[in-house]
Amino acid sequence: MPSQRLILGASLAILLVISAAAIGLDLKSRSDQAAVNHSVTGLKYISDLRLLIRRAESASRGFALTGDPAFTREFNESAEAIPPAFSRLLEHISDFTAESAVIEETRKLTERRLAVSRELIRLHAAGDAAGVAALIARAEGRTVTDAIGVNFDKAIAEEQARLADQSAQSRASGRFLLAVDLAGVVTILVLAVVLMKLTRRSNRALADSLSASMASNEALEAAVAERTEHLVAAHEELRLSAAVLRSTFHSMGEAVLVIDTGGEVLLANPAAEKMLRYRPGMNITKLRALSTVFHADGVTPAAPDELPATRALRGEEFDDFEMIVRPRSGADAVHLVISGRPLRDTAGAISGAALVYHDISASRETERKLQQSQKLDAIGKLTGGVAHDFNNMLTVITGTTETLVAGLSDKPHLRHTAALIDQAAQRCTELIQHLLAFARRQPLQPRNVDVNGTITDVAKLLKPTLGEQIEIITALDKQVGFSHVDPSQLANSVLNLAINSRDAMPNGGKLLLETRNVELDADYVEANPDVAPGSYVLIAVSDTGSGMPQSVQDKAFEPFFTTKETGKGSGLGLSMVYGFATQSGGHVRIYSEEGQGTTVKLYLPPAAGDIETAAAPAIAPATGSETILVVEDDTLVRNFVTTQLQGLGYKTVAAADGPAALAHVKNGESFDLLFTDVVMPGGMSGRQLADEVQKLRPGMKVLYTSGYTDSAIMHHGRLEKGVLLLTKPYRKAQLAQMVRQALGNQDVST
Repeated sequence: MPSQRLILGASLAILLVISAAAIGLDLKSRSDQAAVNHSVTGLKYISDLRLLIRRAESASRGFALTGDPAFTREFNESAEAIPPAFSRLLEHISDFTAESAVIEETRKLTERRLAVSRELIRLHAAGDAAGVAALIARAEGRTVTDAIGVNFDKAIAEEQARLADQSAQSRASGRFLLAVDLAGVVTILVLAVVLMKLTRRSNRALADSLSASMASNEALEAAVAERTEHLVAAHEELRLSAAVLRSTFHSMGEAVLVIDTGGEVLLANPAAEKMLRYRPGMNITKLRALSTVFHADGVTPAAPDELPATRALRGEEFDDFEMIVRPRSGADAVHLVISGRPLRDTAGAISGAALVYHDISASRETERKLQQSQKLDAIGKLTGGVAHDFNNMLTVITGTTETLVAGLSDKPHLRHTAALIDQAAQRCTELIQHLLAFARRQPLQPRNVDVNGTITDVAKLLKPTLGEQIEIITALDKQVGFSHVDPSQLANSVLNLAINSRDAMPNGGKLLLETRNVELDADYVEANPDVAPGSYVLIAVSDTGSGMPQSVQDKAFEPFFTTKETGKGSGLGLSMVYGFATQSGGHVRIYSEEGQGTTVKLYLPPAAGDIETAAAPAIAPATGSETILVVEDDTLVRNFVTTQLQGLGYKTVAAADGPAALAHVKNGESFDLLFTDVVMPGGMSGRQLADEVQKLRPGMKVLYTSGYTDSAIMHHGRLEKGVLLLTKPYRKAQLAQMVRQALGNQDVST
């Protein structure tokens, strides 16, 4: 027992010594920690002061740029907070002479920088632009700002060095204190062993305590392992998410710019470099200088305060803002749709903006072409209706003047006057035929035509027509075969294009006629919705003339539109080409630039097989004695036709519409030929009437007439096989020939 008490007493003494040492070390550790906290506080004071100075500078620049009074208030608030912040910092570091000197110097520099900023605000508010420019030119504010930044960097470096030393001392004290604590634990364990020998109860309690400690350690280790696993998984998930976001950002087709409040670009993707011509190092101001910006109409310039970056930095959120950007380099204009959002910091203040640009140039161009196609189609429908009524009148005029000319042989003066009327009527007829061509209402008679042969023949005719000052060049692909078109209309179209080219080259130039086989793919069709994809024969007519602006190209195919002087052109040449190409199942496009010349491309449907030669029309007798049922809704035309037929020896039965004509048939009246207009009122067309008549009288011969054709007797713009059509206006000789051909069932055409 005495030995045990001695051991116990010694152990207690050792514990007292260890406890005293631990207390001393603990006090030392707390002192070291206080020094660390002091340095951390100093760094915070420096950081807060630096932020106040920057905020004051930013507010002064913001007021200088925008004149917004909010920036003045922000500057004054920051400037008032700076002196107390300096006093607080100087008091905090008063024990450190070198650092205090640096901060004191910084305080004076800051007072000078604030004075410069106040002067800048005053000059801008007074509208003294010259004073502002002079103050900025001295760059005094920037020099002082740089000096302030250098001093703050020195002070921060000194504080960080002191913090590192104090942290190292604190860690050393902590390690020594831990060693003392461990020694105390060992001593306690020795004492516990002695006490276990004294009492079994204490031994069991100690054993239980140790078991509990081991269980706690195991639980703690398991918790640490689980937490570590979660942290690793979270880190990997974060890494993958960042990689996906980075890949998505760089692969976006839309251009993205992230800017700060000063217009500096913080983030940009590759699409911005391609679409906006952005280059690393550019800010918004430099980027704007590369182009001229217009509103969506392409005419109204966009004001600086309407630009996307300016709006977003004002705090506006917007989508679908359209503008057209024309690069000063002369590159193609770009039609953009922009979305913008302001970026805000934790305090809710605007810290920048995010802008997303989408290029819609291609879709807008497709819309423009579709609208142009729809416009031409609407004009064509109107033109066809007008041409129908004109042809009815011209039928009477041409037939009547022909009779007048023949009947005034003994009166030369009146005969000459009648001949002038007849010539004018013929000119009107030609104009109406051009209108019908544009309206795609002309009766085409297509055949498989040798395209290269036709172009060669036209080129020979053009040489004397265009003059020696125009050099004609042909580039005909030998692989080009046949095209299924009306040969006379094809020749007329190429001739019209060549004459237009001649007029665009008054001082001479070159005319190039090309042919080749082409394939129009889905991309081309998407941009030109009025054509179907597939194989075509291309005929291109190019010149080195004056070219056309876009405004002229948009109207070039419209009837009567011309840029020539009055009397120099009817404005129907290109209209006829357009109608011929589209009615033939083809396509036509103009490519032109002012001062660079023009190319017109005709895309015509190809055809397999041999060249077809038109059969010579048979010469039919001029008169007859048969009975003809004439169906015509226009009274003047009906009276004229019956008079002409009767003059040729025929007997006539007249009807104003289909139902009236059927009544004659059902009444059993006899006739040998149905001569009917195609388009009539009363709910029954000429084709429907012919079908009903042939049901009642199978084999009845039919001759159609019309001022323009429609789907009743046409198939894809061409007369159906076996259909005879006499187009209005017509002369007496044409009427006599077609009637005999119809009665004789001769398959000839007009």
